[in-house]
Amino acid sequence: MGACGVTPDGAPFFHGANYRFWSFSRVETSGGIRASLAGRYASALFDLARDQRQIESVGNSLDALSQALLDSKDFAELVASPLVSRDEAGKAFAALAPQLGLDPITTNFVGVLARNGRKGELRKVIRAFGRLAAEHRGEATAEVMTARPLNDDQLAALKQQLRTRAGRDVNIDARVDPDILGGIVVKLGSQQIDASIRTKLNRLASAMKG
Repeated sequence: MGACGVTPDGAPFFHGANYRFWSFSRVETSGGIRASLAGRYASALFDLARDQRQIESVGNSLDALSQALLDSKDFAELVASPLVSRDEAGKAFAALAPQLGLDPITTNFVGVLARNGRKGELRKVIRAFGRLAAEHRGEATAEVMTARPLNDDQLAALKQQLRTRAGRDVNIDARVDPDILGGIVVKLGSQQIDASIRTKLNRLASAMKG
């Protein structure tokens, strides 16, 4: 089970399983969400949803798409494959929309995404929209990357520690990346903790080069 607390000088840390980190470092955000292609699509979708007072409805539809990406190998391959034409992707999204109960705004949006040849950005768009919606609710979003999935206790402990640091509720966008080998990477706004084994090994290699 994970636990959290503060260091002797007041700097926050989280520890659980093999994860332990002590302080944040500043990272360049380069314009935030809207700096990326997926972020610009997500921002356009969010602005439309906000103007039509459908943020929650669109958020629920994106959650349904996110779950479908996890549950359906065929759908995940459709989204990722560059061999699927724009027309084929658009038809597939249109057929899937009623099955997933997507709202009209999201249904139209994924069609646009397909026709523009940007269906591969769907996962990133979903995450970016979630961050925008959280900010709209007065919450922050922390991007968390681990080599293995965190359990519920570890997520709860991490969320509480980040809430203490941020001074407000923090949503966790958790992802798994085996390439970091172990440890954890957390990005909260312009601050980042990188306690991954990959980074530690890279630093060791650099130190050994003199």
